[in-house]
Amino acid sequence: MTVGVVGLGLIGGSIAKAVKYNTDNKVIGFDIDENVVLKARLLGAIDEEMTEQKISECDIIITGLYPEATKKYITDNAQKFKKGAIVLDTCGVKEYVCEDMYRVARENGFTFIGTHPMAGLHLSGFEHSKVTMFSNASMLLVPSADTGINELEIVRKLFSAIGFTNIQNTTPEEHDRIIAFTSQLAHVVSNAYVKSPSAKLHKGFSAGSYKDLTRVAKLNEVMWTELFLENRENLIFEIDTIIENLTEYSKALKEDNADELEKLLRDGRICKEQIDG
Repeated sequence: MTVGVVGLGLIGGSIAKAVKYNTDNKVIGFDIDENVVLKARLLGAIDEEMTEQKISECDIIITGLYPEATKKYITDNAQKFKKGAIVLDTCGVKEYVCEDMYRVARENGFTFIGTHPMAGLHLSGFEHSKVTMFSNASMLLVPSADTGINELEIVRKLFSAIGFTNIQNTTPEEHDRIIAFTSQLAHVVSNAYVKSPSAKLHKGFSAGSYKDLTRVAKLNEVMWTELFLENRENLIFEIDTIIENLTEYSKALKEDNADELEKLLRDGRICKEQIDG
């Protein structure tokens, strides 16, 4: 097959490298920065540049773009895609992207499947992409109700070949509801946590817990602003929930209530044990 990758940043670049190095597929790539395309070719991450004329050669096209740019690219090029081609996005939100793209795909004779690789770094750009980025990672597939079994199997085999070991289907609604908790809230909390005036004094006093909690504070604010706003209702619920929970801890401390504080801590420990099985 010919696999086209649009957007050779951290995720797109890693996908291009992984497909190129782990399969026999031809990989062509496009990035708005011509220097990135040149670097990708020199490093062997892609076989050649994905020009406008070569779009129709692709059996699979994977976009590594922000949600708004993803929708624009697919819509603008819908008539150029090969009939029967499979088009995949890698965005961190799905309701905003999928419903419109399902419709565009049906109208133009190709299959659109939403995907979300559960892997990445707090860094961005092709220079940080890795062929091993997806080793033993989870991949979420968000197909439409009328997606064919054959298309799903092609996608599953491709992602298995590049390292994903847990591939599961979900809906746009379920994806966005859960990802607001597992990913988006974590980035908000980490980013807010380092704003304490005490953060400037952490050196020599910080260990694993500090590093774990602050790793994703160094985020791409442009991308995350877009993702947060496109999933705002789900994220607002999660932020409000954690604020309510933190208020209980603060109240117990202010009241010097050891019994209540111990109960809160015990409840949290038990919750963690239960969700981890």
